[in-house]
Amino acid sequence: MSVVIIFAAIALVLFGLSFMTRRRFGLLGLALAAGSILSNLWGDNASFVVSAIGIRSSPLTTAITLSVIVLLPSVLLLFHGYAYKNIVGRAIGALMFTLLALAFLIQPLGYALTLQGFGANAYTWLVQNKDLIISLGMISAVVDLFFTKPAHLSEKKSRR
Repeated sequence: MSVVIIFAAIALVLFGLSFMTRRRFGLLGLALAAGSILSNLWGDNASFVVSAIGIRSSPLTTAITLSVIVLLPSVLLLFHGYAYKNIVGRAIGALMFTLLALAFLIQPLGYALTLQGFGANAYTWLVQNKDLIISLGMISAVVDLFFTKPAHLSEKKSRR
């Protein structure tokens, strides 16, 4: 299967989940960063756990395991947190979440995919620009957190 098709399928699923749940990009972006750090820390141990369960370890299972670790914190937050009010914010937030998630998933998925033709060129471009995409995404996530307004608690009416 082509690298482009796999990344497009992942992008569609992530965009759809993010758009439908209306969650804000800021918290999801920071959760992706946390998942990436956990993936780097637990990467070797995760493959041992998968092989201990009885699943034969291969580059594909390692890539899937690392991808799940990267995505798990943000997927959990898709069901809790602040939400966008309008459709434009939802679309932009979902697009930014998808791009940042793909940037974090480039390395884990690159281990298992066979690269050839246009897919190899696209993958090489993404790997070369991964740091820039992640940097801009993380800055955007922090900025988005500044624009998040907490839900106001209902105030008790004072009696005079």
